[in-house]
Amino acid sequence: MTRIHLLPNLITLGNAFCGLLALAYAIDALALSGRDASIFYRKLELACFLIFLAMVLDAMDGLVARLTQSSSELGAQLDSFSDALTFGVVPAMLAKVLIEHEGPQLGYQGSPRLHYLAAAAFALMAILRLARFNLENEPDDDAHTHFKGLPSPAAAGAVASTIWLYLVLRRPELEVDAGVMTPFGKLMSWMEHLNWAPLLSHVPLVLALMLPALGLLLVSRVRYAHFVSFLVRDRHPFFVLVAIVFCGFLLYLAPVPVLFATFNGFALAGVIRALVAWMAARNAALRGRQPVR
Repeated sequence: MTRIHLLPNLITLGNAFCGLLALAYAIDALALSGRDASIFYRKLELACFLIFLAMVLDAMDGLVARLTQSSSELGAQLDSFSDALTFGVVPAMLAKVLIEHEGPQLGYQGSPRLHYLAAAAFALMAILRLARFNLENEPDDDAHTHFKGLPSPAAAGAVASTIWLYLVLRRPELEVDAGVMTPFGKLMSWMEHLNWAPLLSHVPLVLALMLPALGLLLVSRVRYAHFVSFLVRDRHPFFVLVAIVFCGFLLYLAPVPVLFATFNGFALAGVIRALVAWMAARNAALRGRQPVR
């Protein structure tokens, strides 16, 4: 491995480091929650943030490798192992921690075995998807425009953003930065007359169902657009640049709801597109079977 190969591989290891640190925060959240109830929510919020930080590093390592022309087989395998940890194992464990800590407080009991199976389904399907991707990663045109199955960072983002949104709705004081309420925190304060408890009480069950559902999407053949390639191929780069700037503004003002809407919307969009395509193909097949008069 030459010296120039070190930079992208170090960035990839940074991805794995964020995953391990997020897992450590989740363990600390459970271990220290007895001292102060707020510790659990703050530690778990940091764990969710680290998953999204790992996504930035995951995007950077490939970009740096291409810019420095230092792509290697070691880097590709290291990227997959890091993604399996950070975007497979860690989100599943964060969800399990939240379900079993918050469930009894919200009137949801469930079963620890079922919660483990749900988390294992997500993590194992993420590992299978990455292994299949390594074997099927052929340089065809379609591979650069679409993913086969939900990408593991997108699935992790859907889980982490759901947990994060629950945390800030449950504990609005998390939306305080340097002693000042964030814009989203102010919005919640304006809606303080709303009772979020009935909605939040369903979150543990929703997460328990989300994990295996997202796991199936990970190993499915549902096509998902490659977002970066979509932007590059756009014929109106100026308007794309303007849209990116305003999306950045929204992300800065209210990161939690924006991340929740983006990642969960992306996961649902692929399913809806696949259902529409299936129905169109089915209707076309039925029309083709009709006898000609």
